[in-house]
Amino acid sequence: MLITLEDVLTPAELAQARVLLDRSTWASGRITAGPQAAVAKHNRQLPEDAEHLPTLRHLVLQALQRNALFITAALPLKVLPPFFNRYDEEASHYDWHADNAMRQAPGGGHVRADVSATLFLSEPEEYDGGELTIEDTFGSHGIKLRAGGMVLYPASSIHRVTPVTRGRRTACFMFIQSMVRDPGQRRLLFDLDMALLELRAQLGETGPVVRLTGVYHNLLRRWADS
Repeated sequence: MLITLEDVLTPAELAQARVLLDRSTWASGRITAGPQAAVAKHNRQLPEDAEHLPTLRHLVLQALQRNALFITAALPLKVLPPFFNRYDEEASHYDWHADNAMRQAPGGGHVRADVSATLFLSEPEEYDGGELTIEDTFGSHGIKLRAGGMVLYPASSIHRVTPVTRGRRTACFMFIQSMVRDPGQRRLLFDLDMALLELRAQLGETGPVVRLTGVYHNLLRRWADS
């Protein structure tokens, strides 16, 4: 399931994030790459000791907490602290790769990567290339969103970032452990929840709507990890 969310960050939050990122010192993106990804990864990333990283992470996480579409699509159980990367003509791309299934959290422990997310922090006209390309059973999808927009997709997907040939592409990327690990089940729950929202708007809390809401929660109860 590939879902795009617009305006995850407010204009003020986006402006703050861009100022802090411009003031930051960047390291090689290979600091968090596994053996396969290290060969494919040619970008820059904020290291764990970056001065502004805690503020940037807090800014993104509080935005996710208030975003209802993110909650219903990802059904997050754990969110790994967000990372930030940058592509330009010198460190321009990330070839086809698969994300690691288990990600080590900065403070210890692990998060299972069920859902991957990219939050765009540069406007599309600020750079050429740099499309996030995701493969699924229906083919390849190129994603290049407005700054503040985010795409969610299964972490099991093969994906890449095409070479940036002009300008600079800055983004936040993150990994989410969902309460429902099976992507097909997450998709069914998402579709049901979206249909329920429309029915409530049209009909109100009628008997059938209440019963269908019960079906949603009983399926979530059946499929969710604790």
